[in-house]
Amino acid sequence: MPGRGLLRLRPGSISDVEDLLATSLLAFITAFAVVFLVELPDKTMVATLVLTTRYRAWPVFTGVVLAFAVQSVVAAAFGSALTLLPDRVVSLVVGLLFGVGAFLLLHEGFSRDDDSADEAGARADVPFWRAALTSFGVLFAAEWGDASQLATAGITARYGAPLMVGLGAWLALVAVAALAVLVGRKLAGRLPTHWIQRVAGVIFAGFCLVALWQVV
Repeated sequence: MPGRGLLRLRPGSISDVEDLLATSLLAFITAFAVVFLVELPDKTMVATLVLTTRYRAWPVFTGVVLAFAVQSVVAAAFGSALTLLPDRVVSLVVGLLFGVGAFLLLHEGFSRDDDSADEAGARADVPFWRAALTSFGVLFAAEWGDASQLATAGITARYGAPLMVGLGAWLALVAVAALAVLVGRKLAGRLPTHWIQRVAGVIFAGFCLVALWQVV
């Protein structure tokens, strides 16, 4: 029958599909493993942890996950093109952003008296959308030029599977964010908010200096 010819596969087509699936799976696993390991000690996890000590967990997690989704799409879509961006420009912008964050955290942390009624675990009473939007903005900015973004771009260029690389990178970032949110909730329940802000401000200042050092 003429219609049966449409169901016939060309010689070697099955092996081509198998190779494609194997490459896609390898790209997914590689992206997940690399991004997860890179992000564990990274500023992104610290920023998520700090946000969780300041706002409720769910708005922070929502904003962070959405920011990671956008950045993963950007990195996977442009592939290695992101690595061609001027390193000094990226470092300068990231440094300034973390400098502003450090100033705000330290200003708020030291503006409170140690003897004031600053209960451990107290969080800012803000609407869901505001906390989520703040978290989105902080993490979206922090991810520009980040090691995980560059790694995602490089892996995409290596395997040519942007969908699977982007998905693997995003799931790795979500896993790291979940860990940071859990740790942040524990810290918020045991430490005064102003001390958390002071420590976080110092850490952010350190990230700022490192980024600005790379500009020189």
